[in-house]
Amino acid sequence: MSYTLIFNAEAENEYLAAYAWYEEKQQGLGERFESEIEKQLEEIRLNPLIYHFSKGNYREALVLHFPFSIVYFLNKKKKTIYISAIFHTSRNPKGKYRK
Repeated sequence: MSYTLIFNAEAENEYLAAYAWYEEKQQGLGERFESEIEKQLEEIRLNPLIYHFSKGNYREALVLHFPFSIVYFLNKKKKTIYISAIFHTSRNPKGKYRK
C-alpha cells in the first residue's frame, strides 16, 4: 500500500540545509545525500510499518552512508506519512519529534 508524504516545514528546511552543506563541502556530495534520502523516503512511503517506533507514534529510519535519520508518523486512515524531521544523529534527540 502506498502513502502520501507530507513534510513538516522544519524537516524540509533541515533537508535543504544538509544538502547545501554537503554540496559546499564537495561538489556532488549533496547529490549523493539527496539520492540516499530519496531512496529512504520511497522505502518509507511503500513500507511505513517496517521501521521501529522511536517515541510514541513516531518511527525512525536511518539513512545509508550519512549520519541522518528520517523521523515520521503515519495516519493509516488518510494514507499519509508526516515527515517530522530529517535529523542529524549527533543532535539532541528532543528536537526530532514535532508535528
